[in-house]
Amino acid sequence: MNILRNFIDTVYPPRCHVCSDFLWNDDSENQPKFFCRACFADFRQISSPLCPICCTPFVADTQENHTCEDCLRKKPFFEAIYARYIYRGAIMEAIHQFKYGEKNFLSDSLGPLLSQFAEGLVEKSDNLLTMPVPLHPKRLRERGFNQSLLLARHVAEHLDTELDFLSLRRVRHTLPQTGLGKEDRRKNVRAAFRVENPDAVKGMTILLVDDVATTGNTLNECARVLTRSGCKNVLCLVLARAGF
Repeated sequence: MNILRNFIDTVYPPRCHVCSDFLWNDDSENQPKFFCRACFADFRQISSPLCPICCTPFVADTQENHTCEDCLRKKPFFEAIYARYIYRGAIMEAIHQFKYGEKNFLSDSLGPLLSQFAEGLVEKSDNLLTMPVPLHPKRLRERGFNQSLLLARHVAEHLDTELDFLSLRRVRHTLPQTGLGKEDRRKNVRAAFRVENPDAVKGMTILLVDDVATTGNTLNECARVLTRSGCKNVLCLVLARAGF
């Protein structure tokens, strides 16, 4: 297989999935094989201080996490949002190409990054269920794939958990959240989801996977219908967090 791989790489030299530069010289052990050194260095990881519930960042000298005002006033239905990167620069470009550029093969580079991040956050358990944020059938036909499902498959395989992409359904076609204000985003996704099989989620910890969290309204609406269907709690796992 190594001989075949080397032959293919000679005929079709590997390129960075973000900038398309050749990857001949980016072969260190810590370097993901799908990204060049410059692009991967631009993937800015999220760090403290931030809200441990919604992952909202704070501009402060202290490095201690603390609950933000919004979560104090009205606690979300999810237990926490875990995000690996700031939605800016090279990671934003990679997600844009993945989501809107019909480059679903990018899940093979972004999925492992999210899976490795998840490994240090959640404990493996028989009561852990991985679930993607669903697309409405109309949006799914337009795009051709659900990017959250492709990411969730990597996460479920890495954590050795069951993947359920049928129980949670998007039953109302909504406007794209991009460009909407905070309150409009909340109204836009209200009653947009339904749990088709409550028995599948009852008593389970749901690991809800999406590509990007902005205000968290979509994740919160999913968590609302899941908790009301009897799940134990909802943990949200996203590749990037916007709003920084």
